[in-house]
Amino acid sequence: MSAALGLYRLQQVDSQMDAIRARLAVIHQTLENDLELRAAAEACSAAEAFHKQAANALKQSEAEVERQSAKIKQTEASLYSGSVKNPKELQDLQSEIVSLKKHLATLEERELEAMLRAEETEKKLEDAKAQLADIQSRLLTQRRDLVGESETLNKDLERLEAERQAVVRNVDEQSLKTYEGLRQHKRGVAVALLSEDSCSACGTTLTASQQQFARLPQLFYCPTCGRVLYAG
Repeated sequence: MSAALGLYRLQQVDSQMDAIRARLAVIHQTLENDLELRAAAEACSAAEAFHKQAANALKQSEAEVERQSAKIKQTEASLYSGSVKNPKELQDLQSEIVSLKKHLATLEERELEAMLRAEETEKKLEDAKAQLADIQSRLLTQRRDLVGESETLNKDLERLEAERQAVVRNVDEQSLKTYEGLRQHKRGVAVALLSEDSCSACGTTLTASQQQFARLPQLFYCPTCGRVLYAG
């Protein structure tokens, strides 16, 4: 096996391993990221608090209407009971009833507003709960799928690591050192394929003599990007 072929095979394995590690990192980040779930839970809690406040306000309005209605009934009972004989007192009771009913109308308007507000906040709470449930369900399915994918990728990584060790055994120490150095400085791609007279990494077209050198047993480097070229 030529040095270039050995390094090319090593590059193929390492590129696959790099891609798997990058995907595993994305999976890990996705699994750790619960911002969407937390935001939905916070929105649900806020909607619940608003609805509770609106429901309490409605209860208070209902109680005020009930108390006002009771006052009106009590005053009307006094007016029509016959126990009050004085014309001035009867007139005062009639005026009081008018005033009480006027205030009752105001309280009933407030009660209606409070009822509409409670219904609105209840609807928002239901929507927030539904959205939270949807997100929880979707994330649960996503998590199950990602965990399954992660397990498969880790098995692939173990297989490729064994394959890499087998390839490394057929590469001489100096070539391997050169390869590792290029990997560090060339964003993980140390070996490029000579494809259609050009470097597959940078696109540089090689002269006929350069192509001949690339096919020799010793390592040949792309004159532009500096990567090892494998002629295939």
